[in-house]
Amino acid sequence: MTSSTSHVGTSKGYRCRQGSPPAILLMGPTAGGKTQLAVELVARLPCEIISVDSAMVYRGMNIGTAKPDAQTLAIAPHRLIDFLDPVQPYSAARFREDALREMADITATGRLPLLVGGTMMYFRVLQQGLTELPPADPVLRARLDEEANTLGWEVLHRRLSKIDPLAAQRIHPHDPQRLQRALEVYELTGIPITEHYARGRDSSPPYRLIKLGLQPVDRQKLHCRIATRFKQMLKQGLINEVEALYQRGDLCADLPSMRAVGYRQIWNHIQGRYDYQTMVDKAIVATRQLAKRQLTWLRSERDVEMMQSEAHSVEALVRKISAYVQ
Repeated sequence: MTSSTSHVGTSKGYRCRQGSPPAILLMGPTAGGKTQLAVELVARLPCEIISVDSAMVYRGMNIGTAKPDAQTLAIAPHRLIDFLDPVQPYSAARFREDALREMADITATGRLPLLVGGTMMYFRVLQQGLTELPPADPVLRARLDEEANTLGWEVLHRRLSKIDPLAAQRIHPHDPQRLQRALEVYELTGIPITEHYARGRDSSPPYRLIKLGLQPVDRQKLHCRIATRFKQMLKQGLINEVEALYQRGDLCADLPSMRAVGYRQIWNHIQGRYDYQTMVDKAIVATRQLAKRQLTWLRSERDVEMMQSEAHSVEALVRKISAYVQ
């Protein structure tokens, strides 16, 4: 799971003035330039990258996840990518355990963990620990499934927006697993799942966190980049990539891996539910909606140094990080 590392940068290692080792969290929306900035930081600082992406963990899902190519990985190796089969689920709890192990391994060499990605729930769990939530209730879940089959998940999503508007902003109406869980927690406890997260155990990681947020100067430009990138993915063979996963026979559309944006729309195209243009349009819209949810999460984060993705100065950022951690 841990990739090989190259010792780049000029410092012999960082130690925080207050005693806790530093770590950088680089957060932002999809197609927002996080990977490029992270690679530039690795070229200038003794950083090692840990991916914070719920889809890049899966093998065989390279094009649609915008996984770094071999040339990029040779310059800036990424940890926590490409180690899990798509049939296996991956949770925020497991990510936290994996990330803390990798952070400790990097810190032990006197280097700086650089956590990069757009899976905001993973960042939240890393910082705040896990929340005690009630176990699943099969009877209640069966009832919610029946309601969804009768009324549609959009109706259940509107119900969630009334009891927990913040959760409804983060959860897409076509994400039945998370939507069902949010409604289940509320019905079992009478407390919105957002409030449960806010009451989470104080389990901060033993690091001094430097939190950086990339946000677009112009939302329309981000939308254009999203559309251009998806069309480029199609030219690179994304449909063939999904077709290979479909032909395995042991994967289905309800698995977390196959619910990733782009993959689920192409899966429906392969099954004949969408024609080509409908698939393209729906994938681009879904990616825009993902970016919107990521930005909503980012705005709710505290103590974040916000940067405009098109206007940041890498050298100024390097100086700021260096002053912070040395």
